[in-house]
Amino acid sequence: MTKVLIATDKPFASGAVKQISNVLTDAGFEYAFLEKYTDVQQLLDAVADAEAIIIRSDIIDEAVIKAAPKLKIVVRAGAGYDNVDLKAATDHQVVVMNTPGQNSNAVAELALGMMVYQARNHFNGTSGTELMGKKLGIHAYGNVGKHVARIAKGFGMEVCAFDPYVKAEMMIADGVGCVEKLEDLYAQCDYISLHIPATNETKKSIGYELLSKTKKGAMLVNTARKEVIDEEGMLKWFAESDSFKYVSDIAPDQKQQFEEKYGNRCFFTPKKMGAQTSEANNNAGVAAARQIINFINKGDITFKVN
Repeated sequence: MTKVLIATDKPFASGAVKQISNVLTDAGFEYAFLEKYTDVQQLLDAVADAEAIIIRSDIIDEAVIKAAPKLKIVVRAGAGYDNVDLKAATDHQVVVMNTPGQNSNAVAELALGMMVYQARNHFNGTSGTELMGKKLGIHAYGNVGKHVARIAKGFGMEVCAFDPYVKAEMMIADGVGCVEKLEDLYAQCDYISLHIPATNETKKSIGYELLSKTKKGAMLVNTARKEVIDEEGMLKWFAESDSFKYVSDIAPDQKQQFEEKYGNRCFFTPKKMGAQTSEANNNAGVAAARQIINFINKGDITFKVN
C-alpha cells in the first residue's frame, strides 16, 4: 500500500485535511500527517517510509530526499516550488509537481484587496483614491494574472499585461492590452501586479533601474516572491521618489527599514497570505492528493516541474 506523508509546518485547514484523507482512503492509499513540526529531524524521521509527500511551504532539500529511500513523488500544494531542491529530486529519480491554478483566485483577490487598502491610506480616516479609471499592469499573465485582470475590470480599471510566454491574441481575447516591453508596462501603469516566479533569471530583477521608470504615484503589488525584489535598489528609489508605493504579502528582509522610513507608502502582511483561504486550502490539497494517485496508478506526470 502506497504511503503518503502530508508534511505541513503550516497545516491545511480542517476541511481540507478531511477531504485529502477521504480522497486518499478511497484510492486505497495509506497516509500520515506531520503538522506544526518544530524540528527538521521530525520531518527526516517521518519521510523514512513515505513513497509520496504533500507539502506547502515546507523545505524539501537533499537531506530530506536522502532520508526517504522509497520516495517517488513530491507535490507542492500551490503554484511556486522554489522550496524544493529540483536537482536533488531529479538525481534521486523523484518526480516533483505543483498544483497550478488552485490558489489563483485567492491570490488575485488578495492583490486587489491590498491595492484598495493602500489606496485608502490603510483606512486611517484620511481621503484616499479610487481604483476605477486607473491603469493596471500585470507582470506575468499566468493563472493568477488572468484572475487579477478579471477582478480589476470589475473595478473599472484599464488592464494591460506583459508576458513574453503568452500570445498577444490570448490577452486581447480577455480584454487585456498586450505590452511588448517590460519597461513600458512599468512606465505606463498606475498599479503593477507582480506574478513572476523566483528563478535564477528573475531573482532581484525588480530593482532601481526598472522602478525608476514608474510614473508618479505608482504602486507595485507583489504576491509572488520576495526574492524577485532587489531591496537595495527599491530603497534607493523610495528615497528619490516621494510617491512610489509598495505592498506585498511577504515581508522583505529589510522590513524594518521600509516601515520606519516609508511606512505610509508600504504595507506587508504578517505572513504570506495568498493561499490563506479555506477554498484555496481545499483546492490545492485535494489536487495534490489526486495528482499523487494518478501518478502512482497511471504514471501521469502532467504537472511535473523537474
